[in-house]
Amino acid sequence: MVERSEASRPSRRILDQVTFVVEPGAVIALTGPSGAGKTTLLHAVAGLVSPDAGTVSWGDLDVTALPEAGRDRWRRDSVGLVFQDFQLLAELGVIENILLPVRFDHWRMPRAAVERAEQLATRVGLDPRGPRAGMLSRGEQQRLAIARALMRSPQLILADEPTASLDADNSARIADLLIETTREAAASILLVSHDDDLLGRAGRVHRLEGGGMRPELRPELQHERGVP
Repeated sequence: MVERSEASRPSRRILDQVTFVVEPGAVIALTGPSGAGKTTLLHAVAGLVSPDAGTVSWGDLDVTALPEAGRDRWRRDSVGLVFQDFQLLAELGVIENILLPVRFDHWRMPRAAVERAEQLATRVGLDPRGPRAGMLSRGEQQRLAIARALMRSPQLILADEPTASLDADNSARIADLLIETTREAAASILLVSHDDDLLGRAGRVHRLEGGGMRPELRPELQHERGVP
């Protein structure tokens, strides 16, 4: 259960009795109306907010029981985040932003890490030698944020509207990249989206509404694409 409050308003319950399992290699999508708690749920899974009741577990690890520093380490080692504010460093270039998740792991950046960053930049359609992040369009920044999230080959990817700022061609490219990355690393994806094409690639689609979760019964979104 997650509650939110503002100084001038009483607290309100955002999520209540939401229970689900993200299996290894699964692609799970969340949809629902604005304000239903989709982003809050991603934040809770990532350990960025703590539920008032209930737990978030990763294997045998109770993430909600970890101190803040422990949650930070778990996110760094296991999770790739793609949120709508992107959190890029505007003064850094494409490769420097992609390398940020591994920057503190090395005194001198290994050539293999730089080569992976260059490959990811190319896969999302960006010039590795491109301009600083602050000079990129919003769609380019979104693709850069996705490349950065994939840098450490995370076992769990949490993506909030990862194709929202992209045109049809780039949206399909990013959807393909997310699915391919999941397969390559035997990772899992939990994503929020209203993009029917991206939702159609998910193995399961859940709808958040009224604080609860239910399966999304839209057959056109459940066609087989070989995704678990």
